[in-house]
Amino acid sequence: MDDHQHTNIQSDDACCTPDQITANKNNSLKPNLTENESGISKEWLLTIASFILLATGLVFDNWIHPSWFEKMFRFAWYAVAYLPVGLPVLLKGIRIAFRGDVFTEFILMSIATLGAFYIGEYPEGVAVMLFYTVGELFQDAAVNKAKRSIKALMDVRPDKANVFRNGKYEEVDPTNVAVGETIQIKVGERVPLDGEILSEGSSFNTAALTGESKPTTLEKGETVLAGMINESKVVDLKVTKLFNESSLARILELVQNATGRKAKTELFIRRFANVYTPIVVFLAVALTLLPFFFVQEYVFDQWLYRALIFLVISCPCALVVAIPLGYFGGIGAGSRNGILFKGSNYLDLMTRVDTVVMDKTGTLTKGVFKVQQVVNKGMSEKEWIPLVAALESNSNHPVAKAVVEYANGKFDKVGVDSLEEIKGHGLKGNVQGKEVLAGNVRLLSKFGVQVDQDTIAVTDTIVAVAVDKSFAGYLTIADEVKEDSPGAIKLMQSLGIKTIMLSGDKQAVADKVAKSLGIDQAYGDLLPEHKVEKVEAIKKDKKEAVAFVGDGINDAPVLALSDVGIAMGGLGSDAAIETADIVIQTDQPSKIVTAIKIGKATNKIVWQNIALAFGVKVIVMVLGAGGLASMWEAVFADVGVALLAILNAVRIQRMKFH
Repeated sequence: MDDHQHTNIQSDDACCTPDQITANKNNSLKPNLTENESGISKEWLLTIASFILLATGLVFDNWIHPSWFEKMFRFAWYAVAYLPVGLPVLLKGIRIAFRGDVFTEFILMSIATLGAFYIGEYPEGVAVMLFYTVGELFQDAAVNKAKRSIKALMDVRPDKANVFRNGKYEEVDPTNVAVGETIQIKVGERVPLDGEILSEGSSFNTAALTGESKPTTLEKGETVLAGMINESKVVDLKVTKLFNESSLARILELVQNATGRKAKTELFIRRFANVYTPIVVFLAVALTLLPFFFVQEYVFDQWLYRALIFLVISCPCALVVAIPLGYFGGIGAGSRNGILFKGSNYLDLMTRVDTVVMDKTGTLTKGVFKVQQVVNKGMSEKEWIPLVAALESNSNHPVAKAVVEYANGKFDKVGVDSLEEIKGHGLKGNVQGKEVLAGNVRLLSKFGVQVDQDTIAVTDTIVAVAVDKSFAGYLTIADEVKEDSPGAIKLMQSLGIKTIMLSGDKQAVADKVAKSLGIDQAYGDLLPEHKVEKVEAIKKDKKEAVAFVGDGINDAPVLALSDVGIAMGGLGSDAAIETADIVIQTDQPSKIVTAIKIGKATNKIVWQNIALAFGVKVIVMVLGAGGLASMWEAVFADVGVALLAILNAVRIQRMKFH
């Protein structure tokens, strides 16, 4: 927006197969679902009962040795111990098998444990299923921990609004409030809908939306977003958006859909698991039967036991649960830091970024302009300022707002006809019967207006004005660099990232800002299409990923073109949320570095889990096939490794990225 360019887990059938895990995670984010506390308690009670029965059976087996237990009740005792944990798994496996997915973890566990009962290894059969169930319960707890920051975001959805109707305030559902109605927000209440402040303003806590704990003071006429908390005094708002169109609703939808875009690593693991599981089943069958042809003293039960160990070890749970959970944790960590990733693939892409291209206005600078100087050329200020202010009052551009603010209402009764926006140049229109041009020097040149060399030489941002093809004068406009920008540039450069700034302002202005911030390269005098060309050229020269950071409105084409499009301060912008791959909900450029750090931490954890799962499983598989590992080692290789991988994945929730 530079240089006066006016453009506006687990369900009943949950399991560890990749597709089902993904579905469960997405379902768990839907607003109408809640935790089933009684269901969790019941599962734990059944698991504890199974554990007590198993422990008692082991005491009888190893220390008491009662003959009646051995002869009459041993099988029945362990069968009863098995049922609380084994029956749900067996039934789930059968239901999923009837839907066409035969090679699931449920089937693998059922075959392995029933096989153990067949060869008389009752305690081991119960133990495998028991520890598998315990692992699933801890997995649920880990998933819930990873979802906590996103659930906190879900919890900010207000369920009531005090709307002024029939001469009084009524409490209604926010979805039933229309645009234009007045709502009242009391101290301590959460804002239910986007609106404009009608009263004298207040202080608002924006932490749930931006991740920033510092309160924000908003005055009369400014926009308040749904999800903010009123902290100081009662305010009235005029509703500007319906509930489902509010910034909060769009952000919630974005977060809910974030797991839909998968990282390449995650997609590979899904495809791998779909091939891997059937292969290990057939290898287990081969391990049972093929030795008959090669071993002199072949004992079926002995080789079946080895095959059952092989099956338990081979379960891909650690991979297909802990890896998506790692990415899910990264998305949650981002939302907790005021950064919305639209998919786990962008977490991976951020690790490859070696060049960050940034827009100037609204990204590195505050985008809050003030008129610094008024220079008259062909007319007096009293004549041309009301005309240009009337024209600029039809634009939402920060430069236009600065001109309107400077005019201070002197244009209120001035009408504008035939308003035309010339992209990248400014505005043209008829004001009180006069043709008025307001924009950059290129605009006046485009319409044949002569501009003196002194004006062309001005390095500051200016609004040049012509009335009836005659140069009337210009205003100089100043923007202010964000306090966060210099530190953000240094942090990026410390990570070996090249920084480039693109601006519609004059090259001299761009160079001045770039020099003050220490930016590597700066390009000025760029129209939106020129920014696209520049980013295309930068991408051709780079092997790694190029990120573009802009405001998401004027820079939408460049956001779409770049490898990673990042919208800065896009919380209230439709275009920012729709176009960008990552939305930074605050105006802090340092969050770009935070996003990179979250991406790298997530990627590191994912590959640690892959190495851990594959390494341990391969070792114990070989030992099991050679008869050197028992069911107990198999339990560790499956459930133990899965738990270690899950605990590693949730570490990202405790990391600090500042």
